[in-house]
Amino acid sequence: MSRTTTIGRSMLELLLILSISLIPVASGLAVMVYQQDRKLEENARVSVQEAIFSVDLSLDRLHAIASNALALAGKPCAEAKGSLIKLATETQYLRSLTLAEGGEAYCSSMAGFADAQMVQAAPSMPVQLAFISTLAPEGALLVHKVEHEAFSAIATAYADQLRNELRAFQDGLTLLLQFGDGYIWADGDSRGLSRPSQAEYFHRGMSEKYGYTVEAGYAAGFSANEARQSMLLVLPSLVLIGVVTGSVIYWALFRRDPRSSRRRVHTRRPLTPPCVRF
Repeated sequence: MSRTTTIGRSMLELLLILSISLIPVASGLAVMVYQQDRKLEENARVSVQEAIFSVDLSLDRLHAIASNALALAGKPCAEAKGSLIKLATETQYLRSLTLAEGGEAYCSSMAGFADAQMVQAAPSMPVQLAFISTLAPEGALLVHKVEHEAFSAIATAYADQLRNELRAFQDGLTLLLQFGDGYIWADGDSRGLSRPSQAEYFHRGMSEKYGYTVEAGYAAGFSANEARQSMLLVLPSLVLIGVVTGSVIYWALFRRDPRSSRRRVHTRRPLTPPCVRF
């Protein structure tokens, strides 16, 4: 066998071993990316429902307080004011409670009628966001109005209550709460220059109780960064598996046993000399 043929055969064997060794590596990375994709997709979908559940619970408490305040509507302000102040001070994040009759505010837990403009909150939207610098210079306000006949009660609360609910989702997912034209997320609101990035695995859901929308998604490039980090963790193990697989295949297919060759030489039958007759 010529040297060129031997070299060519060795190269083919080497390429075959390398190809076989790369199969576990490639398939392992493919499975990793697929599992990550499914995990992020499922997490975004489930987080929307969990956020709606959590925010609804917070708004239920706000609704209960506003309903308790509505029971005071119709009483003179001097009689109702003490109870309004007590309700407001006992509840975290609650800013004020205001009573109105015929669309006109007449009693509030705060001094004066600073929240009179909140009385006009649209009844078609159970909860609204208000960005009024004179009332809440550092953030947004939640406005919830309940009505009965000519009377209404308006509860205002700081939106940080809902931001804390969103901050509980600490897995890189960006959750945004949309109330009509206004929205908030964990680190900002609609007064900012742009919405946060939610380009990957976007999901949306709406609260049947309060009409707000939850939007969830990961920032652009998040999945690629996650795949890179996961690859750095699993690649050494996959390479080791590939090396072991290639070694086993090489041992099974291309192993040369010098003793077998020698046995074949020693067991070869000798040639019988021709018989010569005289």
